[in-house]
Amino acid sequence: MTRTLNHAVLATLITGAGLFVSGQSLAQPALEKRVSEAVRPVMKSQDITGMAVAVTVNGKQHFFNYGVASKETATPVSENTLFEIGSVSKTYTATLAAYAVANGKLSLSDKVSQILPALSGSAFDNISVLQLGTYSAGGLPLQFPAEFDSPDKMLGYYQQWKPDYAPGSHRLYSNPSIGLFGYLAAQSLGQPFDEVMANTLLPKLGLKHTFLKVPQDQMGLYAQGYNKDGKPVRVGPGALDSEAYGVKTSAADLLAYVEVNLKPSSLEKPLQQAIALTHTGYYTVDNMTQGLGWELYRYPVTLDQLLAGNSTPMAMEAHKVQWLNPPQAPAQDLLINKTGSTGGFGAYVAFVPSKDIGLVILANKNYPIADRVRIAHQVLSALND
Repeated sequence: MTRTLNHAVLATLITGAGLFVSGQSLAQPALEKRVSEAVRPVMKSQDITGMAVAVTVNGKQHFFNYGVASKETATPVSENTLFEIGSVSKTYTATLAAYAVANGKLSLSDKVSQILPALSGSAFDNISVLQLGTYSAGGLPLQFPAEFDSPDKMLGYYQQWKPDYAPGSHRLYSNPSIGLFGYLAAQSLGQPFDEVMANTLLPKLGLKHTFLKVPQDQMGLYAQGYNKDGKPVRVGPGALDSEAYGVKTSAADLLAYVEVNLKPSSLEKPLQQAIALTHTGYYTVDNMTQGLGWELYRYPVTLDQLLAGNSTPMAMEAHKVQWLNPPQAPAQDLLINKTGSTGGFGAYVAFVPSKDIGLVILANKNYPIADRVRIAHQVLSALND
């Protein structure tokens, strides 16, 4: 049976334990029990070495840690363990681009080649910055072809690339698409991407334990990732890797990022405007609305809708889009989420601004995205038995 998430049960889903059940709050031990009941079976079935779950409800933080950060060292996972978050990185990239827009340095309506003259005479004469940021440039693929997957080759790839679809007509989830979006944002701000992230955006967001390159003095906190065969792996370099999938962060810092997305009023005005831009809906595909980096759902939302929006077909296949004119303002009730994966890590983030609730799940294995969504549903079902 498909369940629709109202306020009480969505709080149950998002917390992984249900801080609100029949109007009553659960004490921390009961909350921990519910989270554990959801997480441990998935860890066992997927052979996950370590997981960190973080929850915020009305500004109150809760952290639940399982397993170890490394089989070799047996260091327990904590809220300060650094995980690769894969494509959740795209939301930071989108925030940087939106910050450039808010400061008048970048326009979403500009054509790409206006900002990057090296692409003049290419398909990007007819592709907008917004289309890059929403995976609708015309069919840029999920990954760079191997022969172009390096910083010195990537511009050559864009110069020769030909769209499969009319720009703006289809969504095809793509690292080269949002990667170039971030590259243009950094260009407009006059600094390399890694520098403007480390020196400007992350500090302004109040994030002190989020990195593109993990400093040497933090390497002891960097979890070891494991692939499907249980072999150790960490993300390697590639074209626009920082922009598309390069962030490493802790459950504590990622939850802090969720909290400023929930309540950005503490930030300077341009960042408040930037977060509003990332929460704006630009087009729909079925029940999912595409923001900048984030993916949005009308709230209440069903589990089936969340699974469909986070499915393999949604990530791997082209979908016709329905543009929203005007774009959907972020003031409406929304569930906002993003998944992320690298070869050895899996991440999931979801939050509901109107209810001030949010969830972070980090693991040092790339396990199925559906399981990340179902963890919450299993908790909800257990609480409603």
